[in-house]
Amino acid sequence: MKRYLKENWFYVMMSVIAIAAMWLVWVIVYHAVGNDYIVPSFTESMKSFGLLFASSAFWTAFGMTCLRMMLAFLISFVLAALLCMLATAVKAAEAFLKPVMIFFRTLPTLAIILVVLIWTNATIAPVIVTVLVLFPAMYAQMMAAVNDVDKGLLQMADVYRISRATRISRIYLPLVAPNILSQCGPDISLGLKVTVSAEVMANTLRSIGGMMQNARMYVDMPKLAALTLVTVVVGIIIEFAFSFTKRIWRKWREEDARA
Repeated sequence: MKRYLKENWFYVMMSVIAIAAMWLVWVIVYHAVGNDYIVPSFTESMKSFGLLFASSAFWTAFGMTCLRMMLAFLISFVLAALLCMLATAVKAAEAFLKPVMIFFRTLPTLAIILVVLIWTNATIAPVIVTVLVLFPAMYAQMMAAVNDVDKGLLQMADVYRISRATRISRIYLPLVAPNILSQCGPDISLGLKVTVSAEVMANTLRSIGGMMQNARMYVDMPKLAALTLVTVVVGIIIEFAFSFTKRIWRKWREEDARA
């Protein structure tokens, strides 16, 4: 960790400045509005933030939200990977899937939630909605990573008649994995945001979104701000963790190449 901070001191410093700037904007807006029911104070929000961690109901809601988010992410990842492999192997499949993915990417999230709620219930709907948002995005990322593979290596594989399985394990996977790994953090962070938003719309019980909806109904703005802050902090931690993992992977690949 110390080595990471030393190598990236400029980005760390700018991140601290950005956080301080956002805090300053919050304080300025709070004093400018002068209404706790519109913009909660930073102090009260921090008190509510601390009280959340002493609540068993919060941990249950947090766990259920994370479970829905991870389930949606895994389904999206597997589905996108399978279709990416199919599109890579069969050009007709790639041409067929292109308009399908455009259709899913342009679907309004709010409309999806309303329709899915009719078909399912408030517990399952956030998972389905998150899959419909993440899956086409992850498919596009995987296809972009595959298309960036050096064509010279593929031509050499054709010349030496290397099997498809060997191509996947020795060419595609080592070259594509870092790009996909770098996108996992933002994808999970996006999945968390979409899951919580869907839970708010569906008023899902035992969820972060459901707690937000209750805080809104009772006009508990500090608690609503605290729950929002929890979601933001978790998203930042996830993205940082995957960014750190990507650096480790890249260094391991470089050391392996030298050996």
